[in-house]
Amino acid sequence: MTLLLLGACTVSCEGFLEKDPDGAIPKDEVLKTPDDVEPYIMGVYSAFKNSALYSGVMTLAPDIQADLMYAVNGYSNQYGDIWRWNINSTTSEIASVYSGLYLVISRANFFLDRVPQLEAQPLTDDQKTLIDKCKGDCYLARALAYSELLKIYCKAYDPETADKELGMSMILTYDESAMEEPRSSLQRSYEIVLEDLKRAEEYVTRDVSNSIYFTIGTLNALYARTYLYMQDWEKAVEYASKVIDNSNYSLASSFVASDGSSSMSQYQYMWYYDTSSEIIWKVAFTATSAGGSLSSIFHHYNYTSMPYMPDYVPAQWLLDLYDTTTDARYSTFFNQQTTGYSHGLSWPLFIGKYWSNPTLNATTSESFLNEPKVFRLSEQYLIRAEAYAELGEDELAAADLTTLRQARIQGYTEYHGTGEELMDEIRTERVKELCMEGFRLQDLKRWHEGFARTPQEATISGSTANELKVEADDDLFVWPIPQHELEAYPDLQPNDSNKK
Repeated sequence: MTLLLLGACTVSCEGFLEKDPDGAIPKDEVLKTPDDVEPYIMGVYSAFKNSALYSGVMTLAPDIQADLMYAVNGYSNQYGDIWRWNINSTTSEIASVYSGLYLVISRANFFLDRVPQLEAQPLTDDQKTLIDKCKGDCYLARALAYSELLKIYCKAYDPETADKELGMSMILTYDESAMEEPRSSLQRSYEIVLEDLKRAEEYVTRDVSNSIYFTIGTLNALYARTYLYMQDWEKAVEYASKVIDNSNYSLASSFVASDGSSSMSQYQYMWYYDTSSEIIWKVAFTATSAGGSLSSIFHHYNYTSMPYMPDYVPAQWLLDLYDTTTDARYSTFFNQQTTGYSHGLSWPLFIGKYWSNPTLNATTSESFLNEPKVFRLSEQYLIRAEAYAELGEDELAAADLTTLRQARIQGYTEYHGTGEELMDEIRTERVKELCMEGFRLQDLKRWHEGFARTPQEATISGSTANELKVEADDDLFVWPIPQHELEAYPDLQPNDSNKK
């Protein structure tokens, strides 16, 4: 059940805190009694189903904008502006992610504003416990949404300059007039995320894997990711270790059969059925209540007359990173197919990672839906390995890299690299493990690296995007602030990418 306080803002919204749009429930009629709490908090979680977020744009667009995928000759032009770097303040994907994240924040803020009124009423012990649990959910939801905004719409965090760079509009109440300033500094913005995580620690008590609700593992995983982006290597190690050392979590083996199918490994089962002890937190879908499809643009297949007609195919350099015979990720993610285009492209299509969870099919046809796995244990190993390497703890970093590779690569023994070679291997492993999960553009930004595309078979010929070269620190590594926000809030400072 979802209570819609704010409409799911689109590019036509006046602003991200537009009140009481058509069809919304008036705010004075929401959260009046403790009985309203549980249905309302489901509305906070449901905001993450938005196809602009983890089940669509926010996951796919950054990796398509970078160097992992190539548009196929004849493609439908979905994400076309993103792939071509034809990005500006009115690009629909840019606006939808921004509005979707602020919708999460607004719902969390509304609940937190209402808590004093709820707690002033006579409450049973169970009602007090529920309200506390939901406070933890809202603090963590707000921290997560702001962390994504900071990654996408701000420059990479540099401890030496963060106090001088633009952060986000950090709104901590449903009344947007109470924001600290139109855009806080990047340093202050990250401090607020950490403050929310600290508050969430008081109330988040769930401690299980494969959860659709926020857990202690979710909290620590977001701490670790945030500290990695802040270049606080010791804290990144500390919090990633809390997740890694939690016995609830274990890497899905690529070579041990899952409980559900003797022909499917634990790793394949995780991507097919969205279930694994490696999953820390995922966005809950059902057959009748789901978000977007992460796979459709990679196949456009309907099981009847239409052959595979992908919009995008993997870059050859990405495919070349994997050992095709021993690395289980290759056979899990990619599948050689001949497309239905007139040019007859035959290519390893990216159709395995997000193919279609059969339990989400509302009918006999495939839904091509999977629950987005926002936090997984493998990312925590990569975070800790990178942080260890930055701290000069090469042996510990190499050990984490070894642990992950042993779970993915048949017969893998040990890795003992050091220095720059070790860091290169960790960065390469992030690409192999996290491809098309929305990390690539932000990784290139924080590593201060550019990229160059090389034309490959049956991709858009004659297109400048097909052989695009992007220098490190290009302004468009930071997405522009949507135009409708700048118009609604004249004091809101634009990004350099707004000026292109």
